[in-house]
Amino acid sequence: MAHDPEVGMSEVADALLARVRAAHADLAAALKAEDVYAVAVAQDELDDAVRLAKRHGLDVGATGMLEG
Repeated sequence: MAHDPEVGMSEVADALLARVRAAHADLAAALKAEDVYAVAVAQDELDDAVRLAKRHGLDVGATGMLEG
């Protein structure tokens, strides 16, 4: 993947946080639907999104993003 000098760190951070929010919403929906497979998939996506966010110095837990 080529590095695009036009993409700033804030855009990367925004994209990572959006991914965490979407994964969290997907997990909540899967839990509400009591869909065991969808819960497993959504949890895996959330774990991956949080791991990547943390790798880039973002503290998603401190933002309250994962509460609720």
